[in-house]
Amino acid sequence: MKQTESTIQSSLPLDIALKIALSLEVSDVCKLGSCSKFWRELCGSDCLWESLARQRWPSIPSLQNSSNKDWREIYIKMHNEMESKATDVIEFVKHCSLSQSLEAGEYSKAIEYLNSMQLSFRDVQMFLLKPRLNVVTNLVGLHYCIFCLKVQAEHLMEAILNCRISERKVCVKWWKLGRWSRGFRMRDESHSRNVSLADLMTDKGKEVLPVLQRGAIHEVLRVEICMSTATSSPWLCQSSQIQF
Repeated sequence: MKQTESTIQSSLPLDIALKIALSLEVSDVCKLGSCSKFWRELCGSDCLWESLARQRWPSIPSLQNSSNKDWREIYIKMHNEMESKATDVIEFVKHCSLSQSLEAGEYSKAIEYLNSMQLSFRDVQMFLLKPRLNVVTNLVGLHYCIFCLKVQAEHLMEAILNCRISERKVCVKWWKLGRWSRGFRMRDESHSRNVSLADLMTDKGKEVLPVLQRGAIHEVLRVEICMSTATSSPWLCQSSQIQF
């Protein structure tokens, strides 16, 4: 074993080993650290955990960049904080959508609540884009990524495919103020669209996304978001917990 470790250390440059570790999920980094002394030292190093932290949270405060900081501990602390914040959002949406639907005002509050917490794209993937959650919660996380984080559509599509929620559907209903014709106001117009989360990343979502973003405004009297009848998921949820 010692000879193998020595061979690895001599044949694998440190910068290449670091890139390998950075390409892995954090849970896999922790497992890799148990393979040998070489990987244990690398996977426990500050340079690796600082890179992982800044990779996940690009806006991490610069004051944490100090020689007396333990970046592994910083990562664990921030992970737990983000998980707690995400849980608050999940509980808020769950409370507001007891009837499996969410009014525009409540939906907007959920987005604002999430935005104030400054979760990263990776945080949303880990905590909100899960099949065990209400699809409306998935939609809130997706909306936050689209309009607040400005994540590119192809990255979002990859994320919802990996999380196995791309085919989950929501029904978006909105009521528009009736138009005036010859001095009379016509009946209010009712619209309803069943769309999958993947549809929102394509041209199929062009009509629905603006409604979700604007909510109820002067020409739209009411917006309601609810689960479509085809939202059940056959997949089991993967735990978001990380064993450090």
